[in-house]
Amino acid sequence: MKATALDPDTLTPAARRILDAGAELFYARGITAVGVDAVASASGVTKRTLYDRFGSKDVLVATYLLERDRRWRRLLLARLDEVTAPDERLLIPFHVLAEWSRGNPRGCAFINALAEIPDDVHPGFSVAAAEKQWLRELFTTLAREATFMRPENLGLQLMCLHEGALASSRLAGIGMVDAAIAAARTILAAADRR
Repeated sequence: MKATALDPDTLTPAARRILDAGAELFYARGITAVGVDAVASASGVTKRTLYDRFGSKDVLVATYLLERDRRWRRLLLARLDEVTAPDERLLIPFHVLAEWSRGNPRGCAFINALAEIPDDVHPGFSVAAAEKQWLRELFTTLAREATFMRPENLGLQLMCLHEGALASSRLAGIGMVDAAIAAARTILAAADRR
């Protein structure tokens, strides 16, 4: 049976402490740099409890990524619900990225995880890849709703801009997101509509 992430909403109190400690450590130090001893110690449980609750470090990592994905999606979808203008809705993921980046100074946890998890059978790999696929599909859907021709191409272009800003924001700061928003506006202005 293939290991998968646990549902973060159904965790026991001890599992929640483990996940919270693991999430903080994995994001701050990196997945491969943090062992189960450090997570167990930071969460105040034994390694046995960690393994009883998660089965493996891989499942803990996948659950950490799944919880971040859910928080990101909730925030992004909530902001989308506040905006009705189709072209502006295409820019919301960039605006939310600027907001999200202020509290996440080490860049994208999913990009970081994909760089650290070389094996696509790792349960965390599929969670991180699914987040990127979801965002690309969201851009495509928003482009279609805004009546742009070739929404798949436009969605991919906007995704590339978003990911580039996200990957570079640690070095260039929020100014990178502002530059991506300006570039996105240029792309939208030049794109054909149905």
